[in-house]
Amino acid sequence: MSRPQPEQQAPPVQRLRLRYAKRGRLRFASHRDFSRAFERALVRARLPMAYSSGFNPHPRISYAGAAPTGAASEAEYLEIGLAERVDPAEALDRLRAVLPDGFDPLLVVESPGGALADRLQASRWRVELGVDADAGRRAVEAFLAAPEVQVSRMTKKGIREFDARGAVLRLVEAGPADEPADDAPGRGEGLILEVWLRHQEPAVRPDDVLSGLRRVGDLPDSAPPRLTRLEQGTWDDATGSIGDPLG
Repeated sequence: MSRPQPEQQAPPVQRLRLRYAKRGRLRFASHRDFSRAFERALVRARLPMAYSSGFNPHPRISYAGAAPTGAASEAEYLEIGLAERVDPAEALDRLRAVLPDGFDPLLVVESPGGALADRLQASRWRVELGVDADAGRRAVEAFLAAPEVQVSRMTKKGIREFDARGAVLRLVEAGPADEPADDAPGRGEGLILEVWLRHQEPAVRPDDVLSGLRRVGDLPDSAPPRLTRLEQGTWDDATGSIGDPLG
């Protein structure tokens, strides 16, 4: 006897894209933690989700470019598929009412089509370091002057070595945050950097840039840096700026 075929689900009638922030202590939540919390929130928000076909249907959610565990972010994105049309503003209100503080929905828009991941071409990060500022500036100068900076990182396939310099579009010293997080420990004197990273394969993360600063610029060791993604979107070579991926 042949195995019964699974029920085929109808395709989504609407796709919505969400920008959300990962703040406070929830910056330590993993992507898996967030995805579980988000799926529970969708149920409580009573959004009419579309589901995949197959023997184990799951809600149609596409995640793109998630920040690493331990990093805060003001620019995380995902897309959901719905079985019925919902006003984007209403969907935003429903999600705000049920997601935990720290996973904060910021904007919902209707998808114009195409792949959301294709519009996430670069990120801007804030990196707060508890190091001597002059030593940090010298490390930045050495890093930017290098044609390439090889670093290594443990991956699922073992240790991988790659060039961290090629992904850095800009690296500058930044001023203090206007509203520092109230749960951030005091760092005293230090250095704050902003780094623009091109998204590529393999992905280069802010901690890879720090490894490069230590390798070629003798950046002093310090307490773990505080990382915050400020922007993520399209990259314009002419203006050197990041565009809104939901625009």
